[in-house]
Amino acid sequence: MGHDQNLRDRLRALPVFPNELPRFDTDAAPAEPLALFVEWLESAIAAGVLQPHAMSIATSSAAGVPSNRTLLLKDVDDTAVWFASLSTGPKGTDLAVNPIAALVLFWREQGRQIRIVGRVEPGPREVSAKDFLQRGAPARARAIAGRQSEPVEDFAAHLAPALALVEAEPDFAPESWVAYRVIPDSVEFWQAERERDQVRLRYRRDGDGWTTDILWP
Repeated sequence: MGHDQNLRDRLRALPVFPNELPRFDTDAAPAEPLALFVEWLESAIAAGVLQPHAMSIATSSAAGVPSNRTLLLKDVDDTAVWFASLSTGPKGTDLAVNPIAALVLFWREQGRQIRIVGRVEPGPREVSAKDFLQRGAPARARAIAGRQSEPVEDFAAHLAPALALVEAEPDFAPESWVAYRVIPDSVEFWQAERERDQVRLRYRRDGDGWTTDILWP
């Protein structure tokens, strides 16, 4: 621990959540967790939460070394949560050997958090290509350059051929760009509350259905 007690006191005194928080009626929660996920996401969007689609994803290597980063949620359907990335980058390399991920979405303005753990699989090729082509030209060029998270000495020199390719072939989508599906095995909904500190509802996959638990704070 650091020796600066003043910093510790200042951190302790920082405000955490706004005064007004939504209520979470766990008795009214739907049978399927992704239905509640969409309900909370729509609420966050309607409330003007900043970047409600920002999502933390944790993966681990074959040696069990964890890695965490924030990216954007791309979609939610009846069975999966979607994100997209290069299969040749650190995330893709981890998922190729250990196709399990943990996701977190945190909406401070509403005192809400969703945690998901599940297996990950590539989506259909046409979905990956469509997602890639919806990106702006500079973003597509950076992905085509294909050196995600690697050191680079001359960024412009590496990027120039990719920019030329984007201009020459506007419909080109590299095979390495993948839309991934996270199929949940566990989903937890966390709501801060003034009276009870926090409410936690966890869904766990049980065969073709789900079981739910209220968790201690």
